[in-house]
Amino acid sequence: MWPALLQPSPPSFITLPSIGLDISETSLKYISFNGTQIGKRTINKLGDISIPNGVLHRGQVMDAQKLASVLSECKAQTGAEFVRVSLPEERAYLFETELKRNTPLKEMRSLLEFRLAENVPIPARDVFFDYTMLPVSSEQDRLVSVAVTAYAKETIQTYYEACLLAKLQPVAFEVEAQAMARAVIPEETHGAVMLVDFGKTRTSIGIVYKNTLIYTSTIDIGGDQLSAALRKQLGADTSEKELTFLKNTEGLVHGVQSSAVHDALMTTISVVKDELVTRMQYWHLRTGSDENRRIQKIVLCGGSANLKGLPAYLTETVGVTTERANVWENTFSFDEIIPPIDRRHSLGYATAVGLALQSSV
Repeated sequence: MWPALLQPSPPSFITLPSIGLDISETSLKYISFNGTQIGKRTINKLGDISIPNGVLHRGQVMDAQKLASVLSECKAQTGAEFVRVSLPEERAYLFETELKRNTPLKEMRSLLEFRLAENVPIPARDVFFDYTMLPVSSEQDRLVSVAVTAYAKETIQTYYEACLLAKLQPVAFEVEAQAMARAVIPEETHGAVMLVDFGKTRTSIGIVYKNTLIYTSTIDIGGDQLSAALRKQLGADTSEKELTFLKNTEGLVHGVQSSAVHDALMTTISVVKDELVTRMQYWHLRTGSDENRRIQKIVLCGGSANLKGLPAYLTETVGVTTERANVWENTFSFDEIIPPIDRRHSLGYATAVGLALQSSV
């Protein structure tokens, strides 16, 4: 995470309650909590604000003034002062390296900065980076694995300045998939988990090991492409509302009444499946014979993950158990709290929830 743009000494307000902001090309989702413990934590603010076309493109801010206007609307709705903001995977550079276990913390950052040149195609002077040390497997381990995430300074600066224009103070910036993992993956999870954020315009993939994001990738296919495939089959005048209903109620289930919908969707979904398989094979090749790092589960997030039959289809074709996320997994128990939105709509809030959770620990 990047507290206040990596200031050497985080300001005192970093521990104050803040709201989680998940910014995508089409919407801004926000959430904040009251309380800090499961059983006592409740939702304070929650909402979704549309972002006009052209404000962002592939994670890059194209119009900071318009983004600031959206952020100002969020501030008006929530009264927020401090925010934790998602950063797009498309702009992130991730790599994993090893350091001696006894390396002093004050030296670790310098060593990692030296290794940026080998892994990030941007001069180190133009990069902000942060790192996470993975837990060691044994007390005898002489090396520690370190996961590094880097962004061009320009990328973070544009989001930072848009927040300031809206009179919001960014406490931290965090890559989307890491925040999502905090929300949906139980701490006791063994092995690696593939997070698939199936959104409106794209599908983001993250691989998380020991609760740490190690790998990300993006597929330029989302719910819009599914809608386009259905319109070719059903007619160009079919409304988006009707298409969403068909995706969520018929989807990939092959039946007499739904064969046309199934066939139209399958062409696009099979491409997504192939891309997931390719990335899974790459991960397993990269991790070699380490069985602990094999992907044990695929977890689906994002609004388009509501496609009926998608978990079963991926489980069968990819060969890894696939399930839709419970975005409240690490937030509260359903025995204590009933969320104000249903599960279908909650799938789009995983990143915002993870950001807000970091504020309430």
